[in-house]
Amino acid sequence: MKILYLTDQTYLHGGIEKVLSQKANYLADINCDEVLIATHSQRGNKPVYDFSEKIRMVDIKIAYETERSYLHPRNLRKVPKHKAALGRLLRDFQPDVVVSCSYGPDFFFIPYIKRSIPKIKEFHSSRFFRSAISLKEKVLSKLEHWVEAKYHAIVVLNPDENKYYHSENMSIIPNPAEFSDIRADRSVKRIMAAGRIAPVKNFGALIDAFSALAPDFADWELHFWGSDYLDTQKKLQQQINRLGLQQQVSFMGSAADLKKEMQHYSIYAMTSETECFPMVLLEALSVGMPVITWDAPTGPRHIVSNGSDGIITPYRNLDIFAEQLGSLMRDEQLRTRLGKSASDNVRRFGISSVMKQWKELFEDLTIKS
Repeated sequence: MKILYLTDQTYLHGGIEKVLSQKANYLADINCDEVLIATHSQRGNKPVYDFSEKIRMVDIKIAYETERSYLHPRNLRKVPKHKAALGRLLRDFQPDVVVSCSYGPDFFFIPYIKRSIPKIKEFHSSRFFRSAISLKEKVLSKLEHWVEAKYHAIVVLNPDENKYYHSENMSIIPNPAEFSDIRADRSVKRIMAAGRIAPVKNFGALIDAFSALAPDFADWELHFWGSDYLDTQKKLQQQINRLGLQQQVSFMGSAADLKKEMQHYSIYAMTSETECFPMVLLEALSVGMPVITWDAPTGPRHIVSNGSDGIITPYRNLDIFAEQLGSLMRDEQLRTRLGKSASDNVRRFGISSVMKQWKELFEDLTIKS
């Protein structure tokens, strides 16, 4: 089977990029499919994750200005070039199926190019908080609903997302977990949180929870891994300074391989505003690290089994979160029990199981086309 993946770039650390490498490598190396990954804004950079040598990669060099809205005139005037380049690519490669990974201007015209070729749109973020307030937002939302119904299939990561889409062809396929021999050290007094240092991750709430516990756990540390976004780290550092936590809370920067860093931690903590299907939770569970997260919409509850491999607390209830985090910090036996279950439970997200669902979708669509 010939499979074409469309995305904006593969050179930045991120969940979409990571998952794309896992899925494409499996299809090329295990299934022996012919895989082409087409980017539009690679800018000459090398992929951040490893891709199989069997995969062909091409950049069609549109290079949208990502610091501006995709609706900005300087980006909109690039759309005709993008549409024409994509049309040529489909004509030359003749894929059996096309999968669109990232969200950009191409979302609106992909279904209308070579209509006989099945097109799949996969969504990686949650629409839980989405609202249409301004006239522009309302028009855009209606247009998106119209276009997404034109795709042959829409794929979301968990069943809670289904109701936010307008398509009769919905599929729920989770992200795959990646396994290794790395194991978390559940005896160390170190907590990890990771992700882009951005408002949506709500790391400030985790700092507040840790602050409430710090007087009784002076030998514990909280480390944040990830790159800064919109100067969020500066604001969080001010919060840390104000609470007098400079010796216990640190920003560690980006990690080339986060899983390797996980072996130096005993707890993974998450207080995000929203998470659709956080890959980092799969990584933490796969190394046997117990997770504590509040019930952020809409993904953690579909990954963490409360009381079995981690702890899920009520959404935005900082008091209960801090109380349960404290229980994990003081009880190594609890961390060990949850961690052992974690590495077993996460196997339900194994790559072979996940890719079986993708292959069934591909085959179903190609039969119907």
